[in-house]
Amino acid sequence: MPVVVMGVSGSGKSTIAAALAGRIGGLFLDADDFHPSDNVAKMTAGVPLTDEDRMPWLRAVGEAIDTQSRRGRVTVVACSALRRRYRDALREAAADLFFVQLDGSPELLAARLSGRTDHFMPPSLLASQLAALEPLEADEHGAVVSIDAPVADIVAVAAERFADAANSDIL
Repeated sequence: MPVVVMGVSGSGKSTIAAALAGRIGGLFLDADDFHPSDNVAKMTAGVPLTDEDRMPWLRAVGEAIDTQSRRGRVTVVACSALRRRYRDALREAAADLFFVQLDGSPELLAARLSGRTDHFMPPSLLASQLAALEPLEADEHGAVVSIDAPVADIVAVAAERFADAANSDIL
């Protein structure tokens, strides 16, 4: 079952997804690597992406997940997946996804973003991401995990929730 580590910019998606992939023996993919150059240019300029910008990108991410699943690999993807329709787009391409929603206070997220120098997403877009965030719904397979802890603790909780879901009859 593939895992999508989701959340707003600064929540630690890439760090947690990479560590989780290592812990469960999965393959780490960063959805940011699938953005076309036009999307990156918009975000770098502080312009939020539209749904029209996101949908081809989400389809590409979903197809990459599906390709790896067909090869027998457990894939762990860092992807914002802020809205239900974005998660639905991923599920259209790759079934049985488990989502780990990283959750933190706006103050913690802003502090993390202000300390970053190596990413195209500027701190000015945090408010638009928080406004766009639609938390996981009851019918979505996944778990909400707080980011107010050390990375190892966050990964341990995410791995436990994933193992519980993988071993349940729900999926």
